[in-house]
Amino acid sequence: MEEIVVVSGKGGTGKTSIVGGLISVVEDKVIADCDVDAPDMYIILDPEIEKKMEFTGGRFPVLNQDVCINCGICEEKCRFDAVHTLGDETIINNYRCDGCGVCSRVCPVNAIQMENQVQGYWYISKTRFGKFVHAKLGIAQENSGKLVNFVRAGAKDQALKKNAKYIIIDGPPGVACSTISSITGVNKAVVVVEPTLSGIHDAKRILQIIKGFKIKPGIIINKYDINQEMSLEIEKFADSEGISILGKIPFDKAFIEGIIQKKTIVEYNREKYYPIFSEIWEKIL
Repeated sequence: MEEIVVVSGKGGTGKTSIVGGLISVVEDKVIADCDVDAPDMYIILDPEIEKKMEFTGGRFPVLNQDVCINCGICEEKCRFDAVHTLGDETIINNYRCDGCGVCSRVCPVNAIQMENQVQGYWYISKTRFGKFVHAKLGIAQENSGKLVNFVRAGAKDQALKKNAKYIIIDGPPGVACSTISSITGVNKAVVVVEPTLSGIHDAKRILQIIKGFKIKPGIIINKYDINQEMSLEIEKFADSEGISILGKIPFDKAFIEGIIQKKTIVEYNREKYYPIFSEIWEKIL
């Protein structure tokens, strides 16, 4: 079994659209969306959820109003402005809370207990392309890296059950902890770059991280024809670093038109894009 992650140094590069093209030409695979903060692969795949599981990634304070004496000590000690005494009632705002537990420790009557709380959900679904494991982190919740681990473990389990050769991971953009969790232990990494100054800058950051994991990356230049000069700079950089250019995708409104119809670009225009993504896949292998 090989795990292949597709990442980008910044959002909006077309990474998910590229993954959609790849899963359209690859047989014998399981799909995982590890962008748990802002998942969008489900838009194209239109999945049928088979299993929904809670994700409890952290401990947060629960206040027993019947025991609380509204002394104000927890409000005074909270460094995150998450506790407020309003009249004769103390309120804890979990959206501000960092889960440090200070309020629980300083409470003189033990009115505050730290408890695990649901921070999101992860799912196993079926699609026209096979099994799909994905997740959604709750609003203002943390531990996205831990949730990514659940998604990847679920994808491996599904791949083992169906004896799949590949797990194709739609990774998150940027270089945060969820990206680290998406890259750790994979066999191959594909970096989607757009030909802009910020695109190149951020791609270099993610490539540096991939290098630290001893994984040899490849690059796909998306919308390469919107700035031919910058695309050439990306190719020169890749050549100087010994990084393969796996493919160059043109700017095409068909990508958006396909998404509107819940189709991958290969489904929407098979004649043009099946050969392109088939060649990219062969280069990845």
